[in-house]
Amino acid sequence: MHNEPGFATVSVFGLGYIGLPTAAVIASRGVNVIGVDVSEHAVNTINQGKVHIVEPDLDMLVQSAVTTGKLRATTQAEPADAFIIAVPTPFKDGHQPDLSYIEAAVKQLATVLQKGNLVILESTSPVGATEKISRWMSEVREDLSFPHKDGENADIRIAHCPERVLPGYIIQELVANDRVIGGITPKCAARAEQLYRLFVKADCLITDARTAEMAKLTENSFRDVNIAFANELSMICDRLNINVWELIKLANRHPRVNILNPGAGVGGHCIAVDPWFIVDSAPEQARLIRTAREVNDSKPEFVVNKLRKVAAEFKHPKIACLGLAFKADIDDLRESPAVGITQRIIEQQIGEVWVVEPHIQQLPDCLNQHGARLANLIDSLEAANIIVTLTDHSLFKRVKLATLNEKVIIDARGIWEKE
Repeated sequence: MHNEPGFATVSVFGLGYIGLPTAAVIASRGVNVIGVDVSEHAVNTINQGKVHIVEPDLDMLVQSAVTTGKLRATTQAEPADAFIIAVPTPFKDGHQPDLSYIEAAVKQLATVLQKGNLVILESTSPVGATEKISRWMSEVREDLSFPHKDGENADIRIAHCPERVLPGYIIQELVANDRVIGGITPKCAARAEQLYRLFVKADCLITDARTAEMAKLTENSFRDVNIAFANELSMICDRLNINVWELIKLANRHPRVNILNPGAGVGGHCIAVDPWFIVDSAPEQARLIRTAREVNDSKPEFVVNKLRKVAAEFKHPKIACLGLAFKADIDDLRESPAVGITQRIIEQQIGEVWVVEPHIQQLPDCLNQHGARLANLIDSLEAANIIVTLTDHSLFKRVKLATLNEKVIIDARGIWEKE
């Protein structure tokens, strides 16, 4: 392995919440990085040294990398020593993994592959996806050999290394978090480790590709099952007229109990999606994981029903929906239950709605087309007679409960209950 050359150029496919920070961190280590994205807007923005997503410290890192000439973006694949694929993996109808973005990226990069190249799949994927990309590339490049067929003798090295960073802390976690690196063969894993050693200060844990794929899905399913327990408790407590926040606080005094806080559901591109990949792979066995997903997916409807009952008491319900992001203090709306809840409130015409999301400049299309309006916090709190907290942004936590004594509050995040 030590005879392997270094990496003069690395190409990152997909310049979103994972790809762009990864590209910028690698560029900051003095490596030439070519970022590839289908979005002309993203490419043009990055080439001006600016960013199209909100993430602390990312703007400075990208500006510096572009200014020094270490990072540039393009819409077309170019030759490199290593390729990192960080494109989305949503699911299709029936909760089946949609690998079309991965397939498109892989088939494009296959056209510029050279013998000795390394390809790493970072996108969260169902078990078997890394072997699949090896097959897809071999269909495009019959002149090269690939590890799914030729093992250690293959011309190309392929590995899976799932990202495991938290939005809001991506830059530091890219460097400080352990990485699981799964090669299709041991040499594939060793070559991939060489690349991550350029910027990862924590441990690189070596395994095979299938285990690495399952590791990421398992981490998020573990979180999902635990959140489902908290969300189910909150619905039970609502029925039994018990304050769930007080209950959890008391139960957590047990030295081996650590119940999470319930919310309005589960959002984000990981926890709300990845467990379905396991269910899809082993539907007979994944009973608890499936049920947890169903519990978390049912929570938004629970919140809407609760609101509908409260709104029926008012002649003119005026509702302030606080938060659209899937977690506190970020602008990421992907899979956010808060967006779905707000959309249902507007579609079902439960009342007049003020949407408060301090981290975005404009509402997503699904809310825009229903005539919702983005409002500031003070005006919304003043106008509303019902307040629904859907995300626990720091800005909302600064509001004193005493100032809201005239209002009916549905606190799905326990902002004021936890005081």
